[in-house]
Amino acid sequence: MRILLYIILISLSSTSISLSQTTVKANQALDKKDNWTQKDLIAPSELAAIIANPKANQPKIFNIGVVENIKGSINLGGVSEQANLLKLKSALSKLPKNTFVVVYCGCCPFERCPNIRPAVNMLKTMGFTKGKLLNLPTNLKQNWIDKGYPLEAK
Repeated sequence: MRILLYIILISLSSTSISLSQTTVKANQALDKKDNWTQKDLIAPSELAAIIANPKANQPKIFNIGVVENIKGSINLGGVSEQANLLKLKSALSKLPKNTFVVVYCGCCPFERCPNIRPAVNMLKTMGFTKGKLLNLPTNLKQNWIDKGYPLEAK
């Protein structure tokens, strides 16, 4: 009985954490340490639909972590490493500031990811008006791959 109660408590706790990450005001940071707001996020279903529609304005997608490549993405490696952050800066410096840009990692839950904050900060510092963070609050596998969204062919 204790084990069942423990499982239920863990389940409820993780559910409330997931809900708290997605139910914030548009201009409110998700967490005090986060440098993005709800309006800076793009939902996986929305990005997948854009990728699937050849007539849609296709974003520049940057894999800024150490995970599989989403279809059409450019893999820069984990930008928590200075050399990879400089690769991102170089790639962004070649784009107009109004380019639709999406960055993602998905190595782990947002609160533990070492890569998303430096990348979002780079987008904001460089003045990108259409920069987005792919909303992968748990990880790429659960929030993208398990849903059948497109990956680069291996």
